[in-house]
Amino acid sequence: MSQEESPRESKSRESIIAAAYTGEAELQDAADAVRSTIADLDAGTIRVAEKIGGEWVVNQWIKQAIMLYFRISGLETMHVGPFEYHDKIPVKTNLAAAGIRVVPPGMVRYGAYCEPGVIVMPGYVNIGARVGTGSMVDTWATVGSCAQIGTNVHLSGGVGIGGVLEPAGARPVIVEDGAFIGSRSIIVEGTVIEEGAVIGANTTITGSTPIIDVTGSEPVEIRGRVPANAVVVPGTRPKEFPAGTYNVQCALIIGSRSASTDSKTSLNDALRTFEVQV
Repeated sequence: MSQEESPRESKSRESIIAAAYTGEAELQDAADAVRSTIADLDAGTIRVAEKIGGEWVVNQWIKQAIMLYFRISGLETMHVGPFEYHDKIPVKTNLAAAGIRVVPPGMVRYGAYCEPGVIVMPGYVNIGARVGTGSMVDTWATVGSCAQIGTNVHLSGGVGIGGVLEPAGARPVIVEDGAFIGSRSIIVEGTVIEEGAVIGANTTITGSTPIIDVTGSEPVEIRGRVPANAVVVPGTRPKEFPAGTYNVQCALIIGSRSASTDSKTSLNDALRTFEVQV
């Protein structure tokens, strides 16, 4: 809900968008509601997903509005300095007033929100995404549509944070506060990287990737979620196929980031202790 609107106004807008999305109302009748929703996303007064009572909750109607926005928007030629684009969604503007730094040719798309203090190297932040204060989107890293990136997160060079637009109720990729994602890692399919976790370079985690804790006497397997402060590296495990036994990809939890009031010290200790490549 926008900070400027009442619960009744928000509910009305939500209903209008939901009806247009399901075909129960004409798209043109929802155009104003869709545009105002994207404007509020761009301003950061609403968000695609939020943590309530310790659980991430998806605001499905906002994702519906994003998909409708593509339908009501036409292709336009846009010029940004020496660059030319031909697209339906303009680039984000007023970056200085927003307190964010975007290094050419990096781009933040209209409808994404970056909190003050965010740095985007030549990377990309897509519509519906949110990046928290103090976070860095490093060179050629991409933040997909609707992804939620917390505060003081580092997305290293070439990291791919997947976008999740459809189905509208599906959880986007979430990277919580203080997490570190190593270079060329790929996080997709609504995976949650919990607070303070460290993901080593070249780790791929999908919604179905086995995430195996190997720190105890017996392996413990989870999927879709990396626990808070876990230190994770890429791994493999054997799997039987008709043609024989082959090693398939997994992710290994090999330790835990130490409790420290200095997050940078804690991160450096974890990288050194567990010899994690980043």
